[in-house]
Amino acid sequence: MGDQRIRLTVFTKPWRMPLPELAAHVSALGFDGVELPVRPGYPVDPGNVGVELSRAVAILGDRGIRIDSIAGPTDERTIAACAACGVPVIRVCLEIRRGEGYMAGEARLRRELDALLPLLDQYGVTLGVQNHSGAYVCNAMGLRSLLTGYDPRRVAAVWDAAHNALNGEEPEMALDIVWPWLRMVNLKNAFWRRTRGPEAEVAEWSPYWTSGRQGIASWPRVACELRRRGYAGVVCLTAEYSDEASVDRLVAEDLAFARSLL
Repeated sequence: MGDQRIRLTVFTKPWRMPLPELAAHVSALGFDGVELPVRPGYPVDPGNVGVELSRAVAILGDRGIRIDSIAGPTDERTIAACAACGVPVIRVCLEIRRGEGYMAGEARLRRELDALLPLLDQYGVTLGVQNHSGAYVCNAMGLRSLLTGYDPRRVAAVWDAAHNALNGEEPEMALDIVWPWLRMVNLKNAFWRRTRGPEAEVAEWSPYWTSGRQGIASWPRVACELRRRGYAGVVCLTAEYSDEASVDRLVAEDLAFARSLL
């Protein structure tokens, strides 16, 4: 699983700043690497990925920061750019379409993964599939069902502790379920917050994204299980907080918390 230690990275989605400023900011926070969004509105977007991803690797590399993964499209241009720059993983969340039905959606997703395999093999890049609460492949068992039969060097699991907790799986069980395909671990945290008052006829709930110590995903239990299993790879703090104005303070506190556990 890469380096023989855990690398702590951060998803840089909250910071829409030029690459030199981003490199300085991530370096000051103290992360080992980043997951870079390849999305419209960011320095590296799908239209310029062939040039700008290489530039991002160089600029961040000057600060000792590695791009361990990107979150972006899975077209040949992006896969080729990752291969050329040494970026090993493209992370995706896979959605089940409205009215499709889960099993039909999984069958469709497997057909789409099958179609991507020749490109992933050709360029030596890994597609990392993350569990996501809601109408997605949402938990560890869903990941296992989808990924069974695939070579984890090409199609792997990115296990997200918070989305997993929102879906009710115990972390030790979840890591056991996805272990053969596990390539990355995402750490963030959340709890369910009621969005309609008690006078409503039917309650409604939504996730509130909070710091690592405060949510329903137990970071200490996740860390204990990763240590027990000898995990050596990337743990990405995804820097997602409902209090967006406090992201720098919260992610710095979460990094210190994660380091203390791992």
